[in-house]
Amino acid sequence: MSGQTWVILISIALGTYLIRALPYLWMSRNLNKQASQGSIGSTPVWLTILGPTMIAAMFGSSLVPVEPSLLSWIATLIGCGATYIVWRRTRSMGYPIVVGVLVFGALVVIFG
Repeated sequence: MSGQTWVILISIALGTYLIRALPYLWMSRNLNKQASQGSIGSTPVWLTILGPTMIAAMFGSSLVPVEPSLLSWIATLIGCGATYIVWRRTRSMGYPIVVGVLVFGALVVIFG
């Protein structure tokens, strides 16, 4: 891989880590400060919804095909359907995602 690719990968990894670590560190510091003052701290509402909101944003952006065409939109819909069906049967996160990606990829390769 080129040096530029490594810089991109490291910056993505660092950004992903910081998105998760900074709110945790801020909250930990805030709770420790409140505990030292004798009060009981609680987690702010915005921090409790931060994780699900980021997941929803990633989910939404991952549903839009890179090359929007009729085939890619149909493959996306069928891949989402396969993901949902496997999730209903397994109630896990790993298998449904793998199946959805494989179904999407297979449709694009076979019919593309």
